[in-house]
Amino acid sequence: MTDIAIIGAGIAGLVCAQQLSQAGYSVVVVEKSRGLGGRLATRRLHGTLADHGACYLKPKGELLGRFVEILQSHHILKVWTDEVYKLTTGAPLSEPKNRSPRYVAPAGMSAIAKSLAPGLEILLNQRVIAITPTAEDSWRLTLESSNEELTAKAIVVAIPAPQAVMLLESLGESVLDAAFLNNLRSVEFYPSISAIAGYSSTSQPFPQWKALTFVDDADLAWIGLDSSKRPNPQQPHFVVQSSADFAQRHLESQDLLPAGQYMLQRAAESLSLPWLNAPEWMQAHRWRYAFPSHPWHEAVLSAGTPLPLVCCGDWCGGNLVEGAMLSGLAAADEINHQLHHLSFDNVNFLNVFAQSFHLSLD
Repeated sequence: MTDIAIIGAGIAGLVCAQQLSQAGYSVVVVEKSRGLGGRLATRRLHGTLADHGACYLKPKGELLGRFVEILQSHHILKVWTDEVYKLTTGAPLSEPKNRSPRYVAPAGMSAIAKSLAPGLEILLNQRVIAITPTAEDSWRLTLESSNEELTAKAIVVAIPAPQAVMLLESLGESVLDAAFLNNLRSVEFYPSISAIAGYSSTSQPFPQWKALTFVDDADLAWIGLDSSKRPNPQQPHFVVQSSADFAQRHLESQDLLPAGQYMLQRAAESLSLPWLNAPEWMQAHRWRYAFPSHPWHEAVLSAGTPLPLVCCGDWCGGNLVEGAMLSGLAAADEINHQLHHLSFDNVNFLNVFAQSFHLSLD
């Protein structure tokens, strides 16, 4: 038996696992995918890397700012650009007025999640298909692919709320309070579709920007010259992200390539870059739970059960990476409060994380 099982190896789950592990708990992280990071996702294709989820970090709060500082000192992150252009329909391209650095990982944004993994026990390619309480005052987790079971004193569910609902609602109101399940069901997300496209190295004219936001476009939300993040890129490649409305219309399509091609066509027309509509290669990816549209208003959602069960993620109290980190730490605090009351705080997480890179913080 382990002390805590954490379902989901996104940023919230990994931060929570590190905090609890540093405090002395035994922790197992279970992840259904083959990689870490959730929407901090990097795809390897055509001899290069492409960030088709979260494309950069823009720290605002102290926690993410210090985290970025550590990763930058260890050459995991670098400043990519401090200019994100805007394009409003019917208006000329708008240069940024307020500049602030955007940080990226040359080895792919998934490298951020990998930096949080050392020292943790993580089971990849393992989907939890059932959670049940046992007579020994513990939780039993049933895994799909191996048909194995784990037992834990407490569970942290660090996945999108709709996925948490599908996993937990079978427990019923005999185990979980109706208000908890209703709160979980109230969380909603915007979807997104990402198109990744590579082009000839002789493509002209070349854009003056590295990143651009479409302000009021019905189909497009963002485009970035993803190859500019990489050392010595062999050819230019772009990542285009759709609007939520466009993604919703195509979310159930079995073949996303026509939707991706249409996104490139729209980008080519809007930006007066006709060669964007003629890629040498292209892939598309759907994100059902890209951005919280109706988040939970607190940093964590606790089931209030005798056996500790807590939900966390970027949908708790905020969104994006900083919200996920804060939610992961809040989930660790809540689990610790319900178990042994061991001593730790948020600064300890960053200090130990920095020490893992042989760094020190002032």
